[in-house]
Amino acid sequence: MLKVSIAGGSGYAGGELIRLLLFHPEVELAQVTSERRAGSFVHSVHPNLKGATGLRFVRFDDLEPCDVLFLALPHGRSATDIDRAASLCDRLVDLSADFRLRNPGVFRQWYESEHPAPEWLDRFVYGLPELHRDALREARYASGVGCNATAVMLALLPLARAGLIERAICDLKVGSSEAGSSATSSSHHPERSGAVRSFAPAGHRHHAEVAQELGPFELHLSATAIEMVRGVACTAHVFLREAIDEREAWALFRSAYAGEPFVRIVRERSGIHRLPDPKLLAGSNFCDVGFERDPRSNRLVVISALDNLMKGAAGTAVQVMNLMTGVDETAGLSFPGLHPA
Repeated sequence: MLKVSIAGGSGYAGGELIRLLLFHPEVELAQVTSERRAGSFVHSVHPNLKGATGLRFVRFDDLEPCDVLFLALPHGRSATDIDRAASLCDRLVDLSADFRLRNPGVFRQWYESEHPAPEWLDRFVYGLPELHRDALREARYASGVGCNATAVMLALLPLARAGLIERAICDLKVGSSEAGSSATSSSHHPERSGAVRSFAPAGHRHHAEVAQELGPFELHLSATAIEMVRGVACTAHVFLREAIDEREAWALFRSAYAGEPFVRIVRERSGIHRLPDPKLLAGSNFCDVGFERDPRSNRLVVISALDNLMKGAAGTAVQVMNLMTGVDETAGLSFPGLHPA
C-alpha cells in the first residue's frame, strides 16, 4: 500500500483528493493538513465524508514522511515550501499553478511576480497524462493542470498534433467552484445566481499552459462564469490551415483518443446529449470531446466538457500518481458521473 498525505485539504480540490484516496485500492491516506482547521475532523469541512474517515487535520509542520505527497495549497505556497515538501516524500504532485510553466519569464508575465523557486521549474513534468504519460512514469515531481487549460488542450490536441491549427478561439463557460472555497463578493449568492458574467474576456492565465504544451499557433481564450457549481464547457472555434471533411475529423479524434481511458468522443446524431455536457460529468474523471464541421468555411467547432475539480484537478492528480507509482492508471477513478443530476 502507498502511504499518501495531502498538504492543503480544506479546499474543494483537497476535499476531492481525500474522497478519491480514501477509496483507492492501493492507498493508505495518512495525513491531511489545514492550518486554520488543525485538530478538527476532516468531515467537519467535507461533510460528505462523515463516516468514511476519522482523520483530523494537522499542520503542515507536523507532516511525516510518506510515499506520495499531494500539494493542494493556495497559489504561491507550494513554491515557497517546496524544499520542505520534497524532503518528506518519494514522489510529489502539486495541484497549484506554481510549477506548470517551465520558463520563469513566462511565469512573471502571467502571474506578475518573480517565481519563488525557479531552480525547481525544470524538475517538474507537466501533469496531463494525455500529453506526458511516459515522462510521468519516470517522474518524481509532477505539476498540476489548469482546469480550463485541460478542457482547451483536450479539445485541440488531435488537431495540434496534425499541425492543422491556424487560429483557435476558445470560449469557456465555468462553474463557481473554480473560484475556490473562500467566499468573495463575486461568489455571493445574489451576485452569482443566474449569472452569465464574463470575467476574463482576454488574458486568462491558463493561456500560458496551452501555448507551452500545444503551440505554436494563434490562440485566444475567453472565460465566463455561469450558474453551475462544477464543470467547464469549452467551445473552440478552430480555423484550420486546410479544410478537412467529416470522415477526416473522425479519424483524427479516434486516432488521438482510442487508447485514452478518460477521454470519450461524444458526437451523436440525435437526442439531447449529442455533444459534451459538463452536467453529466460531475464527480467523474472523464473529459468528453465532440465536434461539428462548418460546411461554409474551414472552421471546425470542437466542444469539450469536464468536471473542473476532477479531470481539471484532483482526478488528474490521482491519475498522475497512479502512473508515477506503477499502479493501474485507472485505479480509484472509475466513477462514471450521474444522470440525472
